[in-house]
Amino acid sequence: MVKKSLIALGILVGSLIIGFFAYLFIIMAGDYVIDEKNLVMDSATLLVNENGDKITKIYDENREIVGIEDIPVHVQEAFVAVEDSRFYKHNGIDVKAILRAIYKDILAGSKVEGGSTITQQLAKNVFLSHEKSWLRKTKEAIIAINLERRYSKDKILEMYLNQIYFGHGAYGIQLASKTYFNKDVNQLTIAEGALLAGLPKAPNHYSPIKHPEAAKERRDLVLALMEKQNYLSPSETVRAQGKTIALNVYQEERNPAYSTYIDMVIKEANEKYHISREELRQGGYKIVVPMDPATQIAVYNRFQDGRFFIGTGKEKPEGAMVLMDGKTGGLVAVQGGRNYVTEGLNRVVVNRQPGSTFKPLSVYGPALESEKYKPYSMLRDEELSYNGYEPKNYNGKYDGQVSMVKAITNSVNSSAVWLLNEVGVSYSKKYLKELGMPIEDKGLGIALGGIDHGVSPLQMVQGYRSFLHEGKTIEPFVISKIYNHEGDLIGKSKAQEQKVWKKQNAWYMTRMLQQVVKNGTGSDGPENMEIAGKTGTTNYPNVDKGNKDTWFVGYTPEIVGAVWIGYDKTTKETYLNSGSAQPTLLFKQVINEIPSQKGLTFKKPDGVKDLEPPIELIEINDLGAAIGVGDFGMPSVKLSWTPSKDERLQYKIYSVNEGETTYLDTVKGQGEFTASGKNLFTLPDFYVVPYNPLTKEEGRPSNVVSISLFQGFGNDEDDDDKKERGREKNKEKKKKKRDDD
Repeated sequence: MVKKSLIALGILVGSLIIGFFAYLFIIMAGDYVIDEKNLVMDSATLLVNENGDKITKIYDENREIVGIEDIPVHVQEAFVAVEDSRFYKHNGIDVKAILRAIYKDILAGSKVEGGSTITQQLAKNVFLSHEKSWLRKTKEAIIAINLERRYSKDKILEMYLNQIYFGHGAYGIQLASKTYFNKDVNQLTIAEGALLAGLPKAPNHYSPIKHPEAAKERRDLVLALMEKQNYLSPSETVRAQGKTIALNVYQEERNPAYSTYIDMVIKEANEKYHISREELRQGGYKIVVPMDPATQIAVYNRFQDGRFFIGTGKEKPEGAMVLMDGKTGGLVAVQGGRNYVTEGLNRVVVNRQPGSTFKPLSVYGPALESEKYKPYSMLRDEELSYNGYEPKNYNGKYDGQVSMVKAITNSVNSSAVWLLNEVGVSYSKKYLKELGMPIEDKGLGIALGGIDHGVSPLQMVQGYRSFLHEGKTIEPFVISKIYNHEGDLIGKSKAQEQKVWKKQNAWYMTRMLQQVVKNGTGSDGPENMEIAGKTGTTNYPNVDKGNKDTWFVGYTPEIVGAVWIGYDKTTKETYLNSGSAQPTLLFKQVINEIPSQKGLTFKKPDGVKDLEPPIELIEINDLGAAIGVGDFGMPSVKLSWTPSKDERLQYKIYSVNEGETTYLDTVKGQGEFTASGKNLFTLPDFYVVPYNPLTKEEGRPSNVVSISLFQGFGNDEDDDDKKERGREKNKEKKKKKRDDD
């Protein structure tokens, strides 16, 4: 008897020792296999506008984490009832459930039933694979026991409800509630909570969207289990089971219009705030962005319109567009291609040759800063050779000289190159560097945008912004503020302005670029606000009339933008057979769709002089004369002609007597002049020359009028020789003045 007692005692002690060491093993093994970083669940990063309105999300798993206090008790009870009725009684594993599962597995000869607790399911989903094996089940039990040691029941249930998948892209109870009922989890009814509790077992099979009957049967089963476990009364159960499934489905789709912008947000988060792509997709950040969703969608839609993309290839040309808030530097909208794909080629930041859009930055801005040139300074417009470099005007015409305003308006190549040669390439490059466009090129081709490595649409927007805002650039950005998952501000934009141009010169440039849009190469298409801008085209030399790149870069009083159109690779078979009209029209159509831009006008900054609009010279072919009596009874001749509508235009009056030309006077804004005096008894001939006081440019001499004492009015066509002499004399004067200059 004593012997048996000793044996029993030995067995008991041995069992206790084995159990103790087994428990130690479980604890130690748990400490080894549990990496608490794995319990930090993926959470979607939210993009909102400056007003806090949601725009879109960035995520690997679409999840919004909520605390257990935000989940109604009846929702918690529904999950406990159906998934783990003894949840509040066990320590991670339910021995009864395991024994029942083992018994059924033995009968079936394979693994057919789990006995997993909620804690074990959390362990499996977070730390383990989904294979069905005894080894995995052992690991699951070890982890579950250790989870129970470390965390409260409420915390385990909270992690579980936030972690599980509910179908249709929804991870966690909060997203499930929004997906199926379009409400927050704290608003769920008993019936709705029971329906969601039935989904994790088989989200697709019990989907109320796809299989409403199966979903209702599963929901009613959950409700019955809640009654059985005393979470519901019989009357509550009957009422809940009697309800039909009333869904209010909200499934968030990733809008393709946002793809470029999202990629730029991810890139900026990495470069400026050192947050990796993976962390941003999983970390539950909130990012405030300057995007205007309506404008972004408008840009995307225009890029689907093939009328703006005209070329010879099998595929239509590509394009890029960027719009920036002129004041802050925040990007309002971006589009990296016609069919941009996530993490694809973002043409907003790809360098291209900018063509004539470069002229204001590389030539005219620096020339104004030199103080040797003004908007109405006259520039040479001739075919010239610069050590073998011979720029041509696109229309093949040359006027000898043109004002800076006219050269910009009509995109005169010869004048731009001549002016760059005058101010110096190194002088120009100094300003380009300050604009954020350092280049290595040394040739005069810089004037026409002929630079080896090109510049990007984003750089062009940054450069043109300097003309809009008193000569200052600002670095573009897509992240205004960024908050972590706990709501703490961890970074914000620090975009600062950099002075490049004098305020006066920036305003002059805006006024000149307005002329481009009103009367020059950028006049295609209507606009319902004031726009200043410049077009650009780069030729493809291997094909007659073929182009590589077409541009429009410009700004309203509030938004700066750039549009590029072209092929990623231009060949003899694939090139643009269209010009700068397409990007100009595209820009204007998008801008016209923005309500806030309608009717905007440029406001002259304080302390600067305004630029007078150009004065157009006219031709006078109807000069007439009549004899009369002037002051003191002296003979007089009244000259008359049709004046310009622009009253600023002046008219120089000349008389011709026996081959000698005499300047008499200048009149302004009117079409008549009275010549009188004793010398008029000789009755000279007369002609008039239009004169532009802004450019100090003379126009073509008018017809010559001849009169006699027997003739009331002179004949303006009967003396071609006199008319021609007058013109030749005027030409000689103009040539002498130009040579002197």
